[in-house]
Amino acid sequence: MGDILFLAHRIPYPPDRGDKMRGFHILKHLSRRHRVHLIAFADDQRDLAHQAVLSGHVASCQVIWRGKHNIVAALQSLATHRAASISAFDNREMAATVAKALKTRPIDTIYVFSSQMAQYLPAKPRQRVLMDFVDVDSAKFEAYAGQARWPMRWMHAREARLLGGYERAVARRVDAGLFVSEAEAALFRSRARGGNIQVLENGIDTDFYDPKAAMERISGMGPLLTFTGQMNYRPNVEAVKWFADRVMPRIREHHPRARFAVVGRRPADAVVALASREDVLVTGEVADVRGWLAAASVAVAPLRLARGIQNKVLEAMAMARPVVASAAAAEGVDDAGTIRVADGEAAMASAICALLADREAAEALGASARERVLARYGWAARLAPLDVLLGDAARDRKSAA
Repeated sequence: MGDILFLAHRIPYPPDRGDKMRGFHILKHLSRRHRVHLIAFADDQRDLAHQAVLSGHVASCQVIWRGKHNIVAALQSLATHRAASISAFDNREMAATVAKALKTRPIDTIYVFSSQMAQYLPAKPRQRVLMDFVDVDSAKFEAYAGQARWPMRWMHAREARLLGGYERAVARRVDAGLFVSEAEAALFRSRARGGNIQVLENGIDTDFYDPKAAMERISGMGPLLTFTGQMNYRPNVEAVKWFADRVMPRIREHHPRARFAVVGRRPADAVVALASREDVLVTGEVADVRGWLAAASVAVAPLRLARGIQNKVLEAMAMARPVVASAAAAEGVDDAGTIRVADGEAAMASAICALLADREAAEALGASARERVLARYGWAARLAPLDVLLGDAARDRKSAA
């Protein structure tokens, strides 16, 4: 049995954001039975220090700095007629490093995390290739185009078209294309011409995200509505601005002491500006998001544009918090009725006010949400399909016999 080469568009450590969480747990899962060689980009100087930690999980680890400016990537995209998302990750050092690994290591499987990394596959791979698309990224740019004005409308539409064609071409070349939810997989199947499209869902570390776990507690906040996420990510920025502008005034009519906590690293200027309001807290990066979740009267996910399964929703559920989410944020989460789904400012404000007014019902809803996560979203169960794809399940059955 040969080794696995794991290519990641961002170093999967620390597992403190959605893509890193998924990447890290998949990497750990694969490393339990296989020798795994990790080659990943880093775009944060602090991440360069984590190579030593990851080396404890894998047979070898190489991290390559990616510092290309978005403007440079956009110009290269125009010159080469490629999607800017792909140009942004075009790197000679990465290409040479991958080529050397394939030449010198006994690799029989290449696990590609995020479509940007598919450009480093050999033209005709002799290895098994698993392509983890996670989401249908091209659909995100379609949505952006629908909301934008010229010239951004043209740029987003171009990106959607070029990236969509690239995604479909990659799917036809690999042994399996993986998506984070059945909804994403079904969307891609409706657009693709062929390809083995399968679902590999996200899980949640329920021992870490446990309301009883040791953590720094936050108190004295009063009624607190908490949103967590990477706060320079456009859908998150738009969500918190909309919530602060349109939903919070309605909530404050009934709960004047209520405040909205925006918790996450790298807040965009538009998010920082929200902190001038008396009813909004913008924390920036925090050492441990669990304290803010534990303090939440209600965890909110008012995303209007969302792809795949939202980790922020699973984390809040695991922390036994009552959750109110938009339909977009709830899509793909098999919650069995343990979260409240509301679209539009009036409906969302009403759902939140009802939970603030009935704390017993809110706590019961949070408790049922945690039970659902425990039953449905453990990482080992969610990643079991990987063992089938790699043939491990068949080998286990043969060994048992």
